[in-house]
Amino acid sequence: MTLTEPPVTESPDPDDRSSNPSTARPFMEIAEARLSRRSVLAGGMLAAAGFLTTSVVGAPPARAFTGGGSTGTTAGSLLGFEAIPPSGLDEVVVPDGYSARPFIPWGTPILGFFPAFRPGTPSEGVPTGNTADEQAQQVGMHHDGMTYFPLASGDRGNRHGLLVLNHEYTDEYYLHQGTFVAGYEPRTAEGVRKSQNAHGVSVVEIACAASGEWQVVRSTRNRRITASTPMAFSGPATGHELVRTTADRAGRRPLGTLNNCGNGETPWGTYLTCEENFNGYFRVDGTLDGDSAALVKRYGVGGDRNGWAAHDPRFVVTPEDPNEANRFGWVVEIDPFEPDSTPVKRTALGRLKHEDATVQIARDGRVVVYMGDDQVNEYVYKFVSAHRWDHPRFRGRAQSPLDEGTLYVARFSDDGRGEWIPLVHGERGLTPENGFADQGEVLVKTRLAADEVGATPMDRPEWTAVDPDSGTVYLTLTNNADRTAPNGPNPRAFPPDADGRRVGNKWGHIVRWDEDGGDHTATGFRWDLFLLAGPGDGIDGSTVEPEDAFGSPDGLWVDPDRRAWIQTDGTQPNGANNQMLAADARAPYRAEPEVRRFLTGVVGCEVTGIATTPDRRTLFVNLQHPGEDGGSTWPRLDGIETPRSATVIVTKEDGGVIGT
Repeated sequence: MTLTEPPVTESPDPDDRSSNPSTARPFMEIAEARLSRRSVLAGGMLAAAGFLTTSVVGAPPARAFTGGGSTGTTAGSLLGFEAIPPSGLDEVVVPDGYSARPFIPWGTPILGFFPAFRPGTPSEGVPTGNTADEQAQQVGMHHDGMTYFPLASGDRGNRHGLLVLNHEYTDEYYLHQGTFVAGYEPRTAEGVRKSQNAHGVSVVEIACAASGEWQVVRSTRNRRITASTPMAFSGPATGHELVRTTADRAGRRPLGTLNNCGNGETPWGTYLTCEENFNGYFRVDGTLDGDSAALVKRYGVGGDRNGWAAHDPRFVVTPEDPNEANRFGWVVEIDPFEPDSTPVKRTALGRLKHEDATVQIARDGRVVVYMGDDQVNEYVYKFVSAHRWDHPRFRGRAQSPLDEGTLYVARFSDDGRGEWIPLVHGERGLTPENGFADQGEVLVKTRLAADEVGATPMDRPEWTAVDPDSGTVYLTLTNNADRTAPNGPNPRAFPPDADGRRVGNKWGHIVRWDEDGGDHTATGFRWDLFLLAGPGDGIDGSTVEPEDAFGSPDGLWVDPDRRAWIQTDGTQPNGANNQMLAADARAPYRAEPEVRRFLTGVVGCEVTGIATTPDRRTLFVNLQHPGEDGGSTWPRLDGIETPRSATVIVTKEDGGVIGT
């Protein structure tokens, strides 16, 4: 298949446009000032290909450049597989010596009477296929972040566990019609219920048979959590007037979770699912004022993307009942081992378009959660708990370490330093005079609070990851069509071209930082640019080799051997499919990391979500929205050619650790 470079056009997706009015100095401008001293930037564009070979912050504390850990990798390349080329095929490709097969695609039965998947049939806009009630008993649509929880210790846990995965959104034409239909929207109450039931989270018990094939277990542990599942609030915003509605006047019992993107997991065995682009599910009727108008504007609420408002008044924002949208945008904690437990929206972690929630335990036992707000020119956050995660007060789970603590937002400086600014009521302008009556209001208005304290706008902050050996924190920044002036950690910007088309930071990049003293609760850090994605050979400033070219980094995980696994979602060089690569995170600040392509996805898909069994010999990866604009029939199971999001199970044919 011939791959061609796609035309650069302004994104039609409102979630790729900035809603941030902040005049704080953007990250790209900071980076330009920092790097211009080395003459690597000129006229707002990168003028040198290898500028990362000179450290922008100075080297961190010395780290042993040895590989392997438990896998026994010897000195030299940590990446023990031969890189594969980019692909435009409608099939998953992995390196020689590996196999990949689809698993639990959208519509896989896991509950109730286990209804088989039935694709829709084109029928003049009338929804067909499985019913709404059947969809509630099946795996949801558009797989995203996920975690594998073993159900036994030792080797048994590597073969039997719970796979918990998010379902970010729906392509309504495939959901109801089974084929690509441009502009399709459901306009029946049944269609809306089915759409809502395809969102949320799936908990699936799985086991590996003696043949090596993974199978779904018909278990009472299996669960679907949807856009209508009863939930609870906890933390400072619980019961706040900004989360009260006519249906829940106490502001304590929200319904449902949606647009679930990335994830996290806790050391006490729970799953964190992240509500991202919730804003587009609502319709705004009437003229709002005061807090309601400010929140709708700052979070971009409106659009009614799936037509839910016509049949579910919960998704209509009015002057009389303006707060339902404020009940989304949270991190939700789920106990995967208790199917009757109530999911809890942990408001202490702030309200934003959460991409993921990476949990790190600090040296003193406190919980640190790193989070990106996935929209152009938004911010990076971390939460630090007030108590150790294993404090006696949390026994019995009546309370959570995620309910008390401090939420911080990042500010990056020209000199390669940065600080975490606390978002605490009464401090740094977060006062009643400025519209913050109490801590609950600070958290409902997290974006506005971050604006007030002067956080650094970033190029779509996506997934975070922590190197388990060094403690270095990594952050993917996918791209930014609105980026016209560079700053420190966002060093690429291009003004609109002669035709007025926006380019900005087209390819994206990855930033890393080390907390002061290696303490993840510290309020200071020093940052570096890990790599700049793109076509390679310095084109558009990219710092990868041409054979490793990629764009739009999104999903991210650093494994115990210090391989950084990078997943992509967006424009790829030469029009290739999205992909997953591995980079050597042992590379010190003064060197560019080695990068190799490990997996290529199918036509139109995003590669996202990553989990492994404890022995890391089975890798789970999700392919989301294959054929979103047509052109795919993957995964082609049971003769069905409707494209379906699915998990891909990757194993090494010699039974070894993935990546070695």
